[in-house]
Amino acid sequence: MAFDGLASRLQDALKKLKGKGKLTEKDIKEAMREVKLALLEADVNYKVVKQFVASVSGKCVGEEVLGSLTPGQQVIKIVNEELTNLMGISESKLNYSDNGPTVFMLVGLQGAGKTTMAGKLALHLRKKNKKPLLVACDIYRPAAIKQLEVVGKQIDIPVFSLGDKVKAVDIAKAGIQHAKDNGNNIVIIDTAGRLHIDEELMQELKDVKDVAKPSEILLVVDSMTGQDAVNVAETFNNSLDITGVILTKLDGDTRGGAALSIRHITQKPIKFAGVGEKMSDIEVFHPDRMASRILGMGDVLSLIEKAQQAIDEEEALKLSEKMMNQEFNYDDYLNAMEQMKKLGPISKLIEMIPGVNAKELEGLDLASGEKQMAKMKAIIQSMTAKERKNPSLVSGSSSRKRRIAKGSGSTIQEINKLVKGYEMMKKQMKQMKSFQKNAKKGLFKKLPFMK
Repeated sequence: MAFDGLASRLQDALKKLKGKGKLTEKDIKEAMREVKLALLEADVNYKVVKQFVASVSGKCVGEEVLGSLTPGQQVIKIVNEELTNLMGISESKLNYSDNGPTVFMLVGLQGAGKTTMAGKLALHLRKKNKKPLLVACDIYRPAAIKQLEVVGKQIDIPVFSLGDKVKAVDIAKAGIQHAKDNGNNIVIIDTAGRLHIDEELMQELKDVKDVAKPSEILLVVDSMTGQDAVNVAETFNNSLDITGVILTKLDGDTRGGAALSIRHITQKPIKFAGVGEKMSDIEVFHPDRMASRILGMGDVLSLIEKAQQAIDEEEALKLSEKMMNQEFNYDDYLNAMEQMKKLGPISKLIEMIPGVNAKELEGLDLASGEKQMAKMKAIIQSMTAKERKNPSLVSGSSSRKRRIAKGSGSTIQEINKLVKGYEMMKKQMKQMKSFQKNAKKGLFKKLPFMK
C-alpha cells in the first residue's frame, strides 16, 4: 500500500502513548513531533502538515484527553478523525446528468494513467448497470487511440474515435451524439496530456469542456509523483474547476503524501483510487476507511465488500453445507482455493485486518503462502476424478501418492501434508457440528456468547 511507511511511523509514534496511564503535555508534544516528521517524510505538503499537527495538538491537550482513563486511545481517535477530515470526511459519489448521457471528462498529465483509468472507470460503471462509451480525444500521443481501443476490447466496452487528424473538440461533440444514437448513458472522454502544463493544453481542455458540458471533470494523478502532484492539481483546478480526483498506482511503493495533500489544497474530493494493474483494480475512495488502514485499525467494510463481489454466495453456501455434513472432498477443496484467489493477493487482504502493522508483515513470506496454494492446486489436479471425489483412496495408498507426486512435480511429503490438512479440517468440522447440535438442545444457552 502507498501508505506503508507513513502507517509504520504513525503507529510507532502513537504506540508509545498507549501504555501510559496518564499523559502530560510533554508526552503529546513529543508524539506530535514524531507525527509531523512522519507526514513530512511521506511527502505531505508542509502547509497541510503544519495545520494538521496544530489541530490535533489543540484537541489533545484538552481535559477530556489528559483526564481520560485511556488517554492514548483518545489521542488515536483524534488523529483518526483529523486524517479522515484531511482526506474528505466521507465517500464522494459521482454526479449524473438528468438529461441525456452523463459525460465524465478525464484530465491530467501524460503518463498519469488516464487511458487505463478510463477503462477501469467504464468497467466499474458497467457493474452498476450503466452503459458506458469511451471517447478517444487524445490526438497527440502516438498510439493513444489504439491503446484506448485495446482497453475497450479487453473489457468489451465500445470506443468512439475519429482518428488523430480531427480536432479533440469535434471528436467529443461527435462522441456524445454517437452515445445518444446508440443508447449509451455514460460517456467517458479520454483527453490529451502533456509532460508539463502549458497554455495550449489548457485551452484545448477548456474547449472540450464547453462543448461536452461534463457532469464530472476528474483529474487523474499519479500517486508516485509526490509533492509535485499537489502543484499539478492546483493548476488544473484553477483552469478547469475540476470536480474530483482519481489517484493511480496507490498500491505502489510510494509515500502517499499526494492523497493527504490534494484534497486539502484543492478542496475537491478524491473519488477513486487505482490499486493494481488489472482492469478491475479500482476502488471507491473512502477517507474514513483509508485513515483506519493508515493507523492499523483495519478496513473490515472494504474486506466484506471485496468478498461479496468476488465470491459466489450460492457456491459458498453449498461449500459450507458440505463441510458441516463432512461431504467435503478434494474437488471442493480446489473450489475453495479458487474462491479465495478471487479476493486478490494475501498481502492486500492482511492490510485490511484490524491491528496488523505493515512493519510486522515484513518478516512474513506472504508470497510463499501463495506458492503453497498453487502447489496444493497442482497436487489436486494431478489426482483422478475418482480420487478427488473419494479422498480416502489417496490417504491409504503409497502407489497413488507416488503417481500424484510425479504428475504434480511435488514430493510424497507434500502429498502427506495436503492429506493431513484435509483430515484435520474434516475433524474440526465434525467438532463444530457436534457443538451446533448441543447448542440447539440448549446446553450452552446460559453462556454469554450464545446470548
